[in-house]
Amino acid sequence: QVQVVESGGGLVQPGGSLGLSCAASGRIFRIYDMGWYRQAPGKQRELVATISSGYTTIYADFVKGRFTISRDNAKNTVYLQMNSLKPEDTAVYVCNVKHPLMDSLSYWGQGTQVTVSS
Repeated sequence: QVQVVESGGGLVQPGGSLGLSCAASGRIFRIYDMGWYRQAPGKQRELVATISSGYTTIYADFVKGRFTISRDNAKNTVYLQMNSLKPEDTAVYVCNVKHPLMDSLSYWGQGTQVTVSS
């Protein structure tokens, strides 16, 4: 039993900033990777950024230099700081918690809406 809960979404102007957080609880371990994905209407879900328990990060090309992912292993929490937001960043942002070697141990939050006005 794992729960993943996001918060921090909202409406922001182009060029603005927004911070998201995601807290995981239940039967998880600190070795799990944590990350953010997003899905816009009519598009498939895409990776935004991930971070391992050892703080190794992976970013999608479209957010490099603008977004920063971080985590607090003691709190089982992952963060996404989003700067220089663009209208095309508008999407539901979903948090994922996953065992680094076992795809079956993967858990998703309900998502939080991020809207960047044009």
